[in-house]
Amino acid sequence: MPTVLIIDDEQDMRNLIEVMLSKSFFHTIAVESGKDAYPIIESNEADIVLLDVMMPNEDGFLVCQKIRNISSVPIIFLTARDGNEDKVKGLTIGGDDYIVKPFTASELVARIQAVLRRTGLNRQPILERGVIKLDEVSRKVYVNNQKVTLTLKEFDLLQLFMKNPSTVFSREQLLEKIWEIDYDGGTRTVDTHIKTLRLKLGKISKEASDYIQTVWGIGYRFELV
Repeated sequence: MPTVLIIDDEQDMRNLIEVMLSKSFFHTIAVESGKDAYPIIESNEADIVLLDVMMPNEDGFLVCQKIRNISSVPIIFLTARDGNEDKVKGLTIGGDDYIVKPFTASELVARIQAVLRRTGLNRQPILERGVIKLDEVSRKVYVNNQKVTLTLKEFDLLQLFMKNPSTVFSREQLLEKIWEIDYDGGTRTVDTHIKTLRLKLGKISKEASDYIQTVWGIGYRFELV
């Protein structure tokens, strides 16, 4: 799971970005200044940096220059200014992309993924758990090297489980994360998709099907047997 370091002096913006990225399986670290970010970058905890330009004390351009003295981590500038001069400056001093506020969650995620692919730092496009292999880029799933055809939601469920082994998810949490809707009592759709997913995996390997375990009275988890 790629780690995104958010550097922005506005707490509301940091919170908003974390919410935007939470449903796309990114891990986030949010800080309010370059001073707070440098130790994180030096310890190689971040895979990519989202860097606000307009900050007090050290603006984003200065922070970028200091980061480039210690790391080649990809940097995407975030700014309310859309002048071409700022864009050129940001890319010239070491930025990898430039996004103008306001932006949508889908645009932000797409830009991050594009930069990670371009820089070769999308560390884990392939998830492997037991006999299951999941390609996050091509969205293909293999069980014992045999391809399994899944629907969009079935793939998203399996991806969530494989990224969070042993984590118990309630039906309500799965509705929110996969269907992006608030719980309104309709958890049957979760059970139906889980059942179908198990059947498809089980046609090739019962072991793979058994990885998705029911936690009675709560929900489901992914656990190697």
